[in-house]
Amino acid sequence: MWGRIEMKKGDAWFKAVTFGFALSIPFLLLILILILLIQSWSSISHFGFGFIFGNVWDPLADKFSALPFIYGTLVSSLIALAIAVPLGMGCAIYLSEISHSKVKEYIAVMVELLAAIPSVVYGLWGIFVLGPWLTRVIPGMKYGSCLLTGGVILAIMILPTITAISREVFQAVPNSLRESALALGATRWETFRLAVFGPALSGIVGAIILGLGRALGETMAVTMVIGNRPEISASLFEPSYTLASVIANEFAEATSSLNLSALIELALILLVLTIIVNGIARLLVWKTTLKYNPN
Repeated sequence: MWGRIEMKKGDAWFKAVTFGFALSIPFLLLILILILLIQSWSSISHFGFGFIFGNVWDPLADKFSALPFIYGTLVSSLIALAIAVPLGMGCAIYLSEISHSKVKEYIAVMVELLAAIPSVVYGLWGIFVLGPWLTRVIPGMKYGSCLLTGGVILAIMILPTITAISREVFQAVPNSLRESALALGATRWETFRLAVFGPALSGIVGAIILGLGRALGETMAVTMVIGNRPEISASLFEPSYTLASVIANEFAEATSSLNLSALIELALILLVLTIIVNGIARLLVWKTTLKYNPN
């Protein structure tokens, strides 16, 4: 009897401790958001919504706004998606649906190795190899460090994320759907289009949004190749700036308390964007897994 009571007490303590560990994660996130709000309140109260929609960044005159950095962040990320999504999807389709040899395992390992390369290495490669090469092959491109170069570097960096998650989503689709399509006389392409792609669509969107979240927060590599000019230009060949880059470059050299507060507000905007993007991605991946693998 006493042994059972002690066991129940042990279970209760175990449950309480693990619950505390689990609760600490969202608590830390809330504390982080609260601290950013407090530290950026000076900028929020001074500029209001004009901070988001203005296009002037002048530390000497204490005039700050976020639109050039939001523009650079979103456009470079969209360029990365335009390049990485077709490549990542094609690779994932080959690894999960086409190849049945050992070669696919080597390819999968090589793709995963891309995620292990430090971002500063990507940045150096972009400065000395990618940027000069793009200026030679693209007419009218004068600067090696520009929005397009930053987007290409981001595409390489998010490629492993999109490929790995898309492959897992394709493999989560039950084989019975493939077998049914083949039994009805469908070709391999028709089987994939009708029996695999449709059920996996929300998970694929989740993989893409996770890649977008990775691109939004990248700092070092983009800072080294994007040009770091706080301007909005319709040309992809012009230098630009991102939220993460301006924070990394100017935080240690802030000229005033308002400048520091504005940089922290940029960090808050970036955090909110990243949370929203990753939340949507997790929801879509969970939806696909639950729908086709309820157990």
